[in-house]
Amino acid sequence: MTDNGSPAIVPLMDRSPFRQMRERHKVQRIARGLLATSFVLLGLYTVRGFLPSLIWGVIFAIAAWPPYIAVRNRWKIRPGSVILPLLFTTAIALIFLIPMGLFALEAGREAQGVLSWADIARHTGVPVPGWLRRLPAGASAITNWWQQHLQDPDDVSELLHSFNIGRSMRMTQQVGTQVFHRGLLFIFTILTLFFLLKDGDTITRQCLVVSRRAFGKRGETIAEQIVASIHGTVAGLVLVGLGEGALMGVAYLIAGAQHPFLFGVFTAVAAMIPFCAVVAVTLVALALLVKGTVIAAVVIFCLGMAVIFIADHFVRPALIGGSTQMPFLWVLVSILGGVESWSLLGLFIGPAIMSVLHLIWRNWTRDRLQDPTRGEREDMDDLPDRSLG
Repeated sequence: MTDNGSPAIVPLMDRSPFRQMRERHKVQRIARGLLATSFVLLGLYTVRGFLPSLIWGVIFAIAAWPPYIAVRNRWKIRPGSVILPLLFTTAIALIFLIPMGLFALEAGREAQGVLSWADIARHTGVPVPGWLRRLPAGASAITNWWQQHLQDPDDVSELLHSFNIGRSMRMTQQVGTQVFHRGLLFIFTILTLFFLLKDGDTITRQCLVVSRRAFGKRGETIAEQIVASIHGTVAGLVLVGLGEGALMGVAYLIAGAQHPFLFGVFTAVAAMIPFCAVVAVTLVALALLVKGTVIAAVVIFCLGMAVIFIADHFVRPALIGGSTQMPFLWVLVSILGGVESWSLLGLFIGPAIMSVLHLIWRNWTRDRLQDPTRGEREDMDDLPDRSLG
């Protein structure tokens, strides 16, 4: 018998079944985790060729989600409808297709002009251009070389025949293959965007459930940081780059540069990467200088440097760093390092990764002396939510 105040002693033989059951459940959880991890890895390996399309689709969906929700609420459209996602997807696709189509038309006209010029040069030679004699240095040496190699039609024909036609054909085939591959990836990106917008509410709810079960409430905080990073990157890189390209394109047109639209598009794409727009502006300034308009070349170069300096040092850090609370150095390193590691996807993946690291760093280095119970509350937040099943 036992005293009323003392707990009953459970024999050791009664504990063993519970211990065995716990161990069996533990083994089953580990096995389920390994099985799920194996299938996730197999799935990623299966769709590895389309992972860039899927990631781009996710980035576009995150960037377009706030205006999509605003329009859906304003028009009182129920979630899961097809019309509104189709309209948004078509609009985003046209944002890329229209400039690319105009660029292709301009490139086709220029290619036809180059072929016509080569045919004329083969029969009449290439006279020395007038701007060549106005160069500030090396004008006489370049003029003599031009007269010896390009002014005589026979020399021009020999020079054109020296190009390897077979290699040119192989390069053309490779370019065509790459264009087809990129076009296919773009189609899958647009399809991914459509379905993410259509089923975005369900996908978001499922991601929150998985995040809570796997990481606790901190997983939701990390997801919010990634989303804020992508929003800030879209505003700080894409929109600012397009603004720089539009502004400099108008300046190219006023300055009388050749093909201002093409150079404006090139400037916009280059401006999405910090400091890369300097290359486009310098090329236009050199083209104007060769043309003989020195004042226009100087104005374009100075205006371009001023626009790039303001955008890269003030506008972009405010947009990207403001949404993620990252300092300028982290923003710059995340963009440049992301491009070097992940190509164009790195423009978004780099800031997203660094913003999460910055969030973790801020949480770890936060002074807990002002709130001694903060650690206990954070540990409680990491426990799985029973309401999620």
